[in-house]
Amino acid sequence: MAIPAALVILPLGVLFFFSGLVVNLIQAICYVLVRPITKNGYRRMNRFVAELLWLELVWLIDWWAGVQIKVFTDRETLKLMGKEHALVVSNHRSDIDWLVGWILAQRSGCLGSTLAVMKKSSKFLPVLGWSMWFSEYLFLERSWAKDEITLKSGLLRLKDYPLPFWLALFVEGTRFTEAKLLAAKEYAIANGLPVPRNVLIPRTKGFVSAVGHMRSFVPAIYDVTVAIPKTSPTPTMLRLFKGQASVVHVHIKRHSMKELPQSEDAIAQWCRDMFVAKDALMDKHVAEDTFSDAELQELGRPIKSLLVAISWACLLILGSLKLLQGSTFLSSWKGLTFSATGLAIVTVLMQILIRFSQSERSTPAKVVPTKANTSGRPLDPRQQPKQK
Repeated sequence: MAIPAALVILPLGVLFFFSGLVVNLIQAICYVLVRPITKNGYRRMNRFVAELLWLELVWLIDWWAGVQIKVFTDRETLKLMGKEHALVVSNHRSDIDWLVGWILAQRSGCLGSTLAVMKKSSKFLPVLGWSMWFSEYLFLERSWAKDEITLKSGLLRLKDYPLPFWLALFVEGTRFTEAKLLAAKEYAIANGLPVPRNVLIPRTKGFVSAVGHMRSFVPAIYDVTVAIPKTSPTPTMLRLFKGQASVVHVHIKRHSMKELPQSEDAIAQWCRDMFVAKDALMDKHVAEDTFSDAELQELGRPIKSLLVAISWACLLILGSLKLLQGSTFLSSWKGLTFSATGLAIVTVLMQILIRFSQSERSTPAKVVPTKANTSGRPLDPRQQPKQK
């Protein structure tokens, strides 16, 4: 049953920011005291601590809103998920794609070691962005002159990561909207590229850099395609807080890193071909409302996120009762003013989080003309990445 957002945003916000600040404090202490002694020890500790916060958002999807994540892939890929390093490349279809990725990681047992390449402003998000920074997410400025070195150093730091990790890379550079699709079509026509119908044109520089620096220690690329069935409303953060369910279909295809070519231009073309194939797969989903080429895998709904959310709620309630027991804090104007100010700040921060997640407010990324096609002839839209 849908719940008015105003009735839930404030209490959920108080719970999230209370637990988040506790987690951030623990992360900061570990960063200062543990990381200088043992980097991998810090990473193992941070994985556990970060999950205590991120599982609240998993709970929001699984137990509060009841969003169904249906995964289509082969059984061999499912067995390997969470047991190997992987570069995850996905289209950016909805406002909560990053949360869908967290759901998949949690089901695979590697939520705390899931990373992403994100825009620099993300790390300034209170609680969530700070937690990502402590967890070694890679933050870029969308200026290749500045980002090339940042990306290289960040990727190479992962070489000795002690646990299986996923690094998510949204090569479209921005979230999908119809306005951005129209701009992508105009760009494609002007540059002799396949005209997209369901995806945006990938920016390949980051992908080429990631493959070049990670292929020696990352064995796989997970080609992820996210689609929303016609019978389901598109999920948003606001819908999640209101307890409104949606359905998300996720298609996962594993590529061995050994399949990829060696030259940078060929790797870039492989990425573009992957998105041409992804576009065709989306066409098929639009027609059939499912990914019929892969088996539907049952992932279940683990209870862990529910237990974590209940535990945080109990700690918050007990802490509040303990603070107020025998105290005149709320009976004074100073106490009332302090409490009202705190609640107002939480409300504003929750609004920022919701607005930050909205596709319409995301900034389109610039796409430079490809060097791989200088003849002006359109590429074959049916071309797919070569496989062994």
